[in-house]
Amino acid sequence: MAAGPAAHRAADRAQSVVALGGGHGLHASLRALRRLVDEVVVDDLTAVVTVADNGGSSGRLRGEFGVLPPGDLRMALAALCGLDEWGGTWERVLQHRFAGEGEMNGHVVGNLLIVALWEQLGDHVQALDLVGRLLGSAGRVLPMALTPLDITAQVRGLDPGDEDALTLVRGQVEVATTGGVITRVDLEPAAPLACPEALQAVTDADWVVLGPGSWFSSVIPHLLVPDLRDALVATDARVVVVLNLEEQPGETGGFGPADHLAVLVEHAPELAVHTVLADTRIGAEEHQHLLEVVEAAGARLVVADVASDDGSPRHDPAKLAAAYESIVLGAGAPGDADLVARP
Repeated sequence: MAAGPAAHRAADRAQSVVALGGGHGLHASLRALRRLVDEVVVDDLTAVVTVADNGGSSGRLRGEFGVLPPGDLRMALAALCGLDEWGGTWERVLQHRFAGEGEMNGHVVGNLLIVALWEQLGDHVQALDLVGRLLGSAGRVLPMALTPLDITAQVRGLDPGDEDALTLVRGQVEVATTGGVITRVDLEPAAPLACPEALQAVTDADWVVLGPGSWFSSVIPHLLVPDLRDALVATDARVVVVLNLEEQPGETGGFGPADHLAVLVEHAPELAVHTVLADTRIGAEEHQHLLEVVEAAGARLVVADVASDDGSPRHDPAKLAAAYESIVLGAGAPGDADLVARP
């Protein structure tokens, strides 16, 4: 795929980065990227967050008030909190979840704060910016769309009478925990209004980061919002796809690294991917298969140690930051030979 003008920029200045996703995957990615803000490798950081959550505190607030689900937005804001005492204190407050036996059980302070500001200000973006100011945020957090969304999935293998039949599963929580094999995801409504500030951030970015995270319910949905998809296809930014460390039971059961990339490309074949980042734990056979899919996409493969040392399937923010820095400062052209980044 042809590289745009951004592919020829030298990394001799701080870069602007847009990270897309949701939940714990985006949280880890933002934790990593905020380190590059501190090191002045990145000077403009924006998170664009999915708004389809229908479970937990977010789902309850969405159902009661008809608002965007605030949970993933809250987690992104928490990831970008200032590293001083003020930022650390407010991060803990933002993430505090009420216990007890009453109606407040399970609600999170940050979710309530965000919804309260939405009601006070009547503007999603202004309210999120205000929370960011309170937290001393190292970047901006934006919703991918301005209306709550539902994710639907076509799932094979749920019908005991016909293992090839497709069943429609609706809802982010339901999709994330389904059995069977997801063949495709879509959004309801199918053409939601994208956040204009998110579109502008993607247009202006030097780098766009997709993943890690719940692949079908947090990563791919960004490619299903028509205006956001168009912006991602048209941007001169270099697109980096960060692969998950392993399959997610229910959502991506049986998936290897190459399967994650292949299904993303299938949902948005016109998206020009510059770099694919995978962990060093990938086996030799998986590595070769992934390299073939990466090369078919016209991208380059970076393999780095980015996994947490505790054995969990989560990215370590410090290791991920080192990998991001290596990619940004040593960016080559798509199609380059397999590159191993060693933080």
